[in-house]
Amino acid sequence: MYELPETAPVRVLFVDDEENMLKSLSRVFMDEEFEVITAPSAREGLRILMETEDVGVIVSDQRMPEITGVQFLAQVREMFPETLRIMLTGYADISATVDAINRGGAYRYITKPWNDEELVQIIRDAVNQYRLVQENRRLTEIVNKQNEELKEWNENLKVRVLEQTTEIRKKHENLKELNERLRSNFKDTVTAFSRLIELGGKKRHAETVATLAMNIAQAMGVSAGEVETVHNAALLHDIGELGIADAILKKDLSEMTPGELREYMLHAVRGQTAIDAIEELTPAGVLIRHHHEHYDGSGYPDGLRGEAIPLGSRIIAIADFLDRAIQKLHGYTAIDYGLRSVAAELGKKLDPSLYESLRKFAKHVYYVKETDTRKLGEVEVGIAELFVGQVLSRDIYSGTGLLLLNRGVRLDVVKIEAIRRYYRLDPPPHGVFVEV
Repeated sequence: MYELPETAPVRVLFVDDEENMLKSLSRVFMDEEFEVITAPSAREGLRILMETEDVGVIVSDQRMPEITGVQFLAQVREMFPETLRIMLTGYADISATVDAINRGGAYRYITKPWNDEELVQIIRDAVNQYRLVQENRRLTEIVNKQNEELKEWNENLKVRVLEQTTEIRKKHENLKELNERLRSNFKDTVTAFSRLIELGGKKRHAETVATLAMNIAQAMGVSAGEVETVHNAALLHDIGELGIADAILKKDLSEMTPGELREYMLHAVRGQTAIDAIEELTPAGVLIRHHHEHYDGSGYPDGLRGEAIPLGSRIIAIADFLDRAIQKLHGYTAIDYGLRSVAAELGKKLDPSLYESLRKFAKHVYYVKETDTRKLGEVEVGIAELFVGQVLSRDIYSGTGLLLLNRGVRLDVVKIEAIRRYYRLDPPPHGVFVEV
């Protein structure tokens, strides 16, 4: 029987123009099973790739002279498409992160400064994924070889088919698990982008709009795939506002100068452009482009009217309008005010057919969001006092305002470790609030 060849050693290439950074990375991974190679520039990294076999993972810094990390990863993608590409970037380089995913086909991005344990686990996962893909290729070669042998060994046909089927089933299960992991990573990336967008101050706006929009879409009977597209588009509907001055974004439309208003009105198209190259998000980009179209045709950017506006865009528009109307207020009075504001725009800015679905879910969504946690009973504890089973009574934000976990989440071992890690990396000025 044809035997599976031994797995070749996988090499990981780190590219950074700072020598101290490369030395630090080499120390972090000195005890790992894979071999670490370093390059002080993108050009040297390309030379190493052309001369070295089994480089399965590349980790590149974004800010390098001559050739940036995005440009480097884009070249690697063309020359070595099977090699997994990871970008090292700072929170300030959001545009570079988007480019790394769009142009360089980045598998993951890692923000600086990193946590050593988390970095090691990410690289291990990438190495394992590369090995799985290579192993699947070798398995295909085995299947082809066995098909030729079956013609000569008819007496052993049943046994051989059973062996082959077992092998394929195992590999299929592994590939299925890999696909699920990739899908989970994709969802996590969309969520991460939405949280970065909200660092400007609109905390939970995207999340609330996404929750409302998803419920309305389900009530309208759209397919599961379309519901997910609406949800992703709602989470990212304001991504085009990145790059617009805060002084403009803090104004109401009526307060903007004509020049400021023209700049602001570009954000819907910019939002579509920012994510269009990501195949899985292309349909969401269409919804983002049209979420400021008005039902009566007076909106932008294309002046669409009525049902010519995509249904997902109309759903996001009515959810966005409601949340903006009441996001600075609290309680049922605010919800009623917001719904009255929506009702006043039906047939003008908003689709009348969506109002009943919005009204059906609005009070539940905002009641859960705005309930005074003091009525539940809560206590502030340090991260060392957390234990499995506790329930968060307030949202957890990092020191720089990034939403980490929502209120109502029940803690387990994984979530507790994540909280402790973030409190070390980006600590807020208080402890964790839990129900008692």
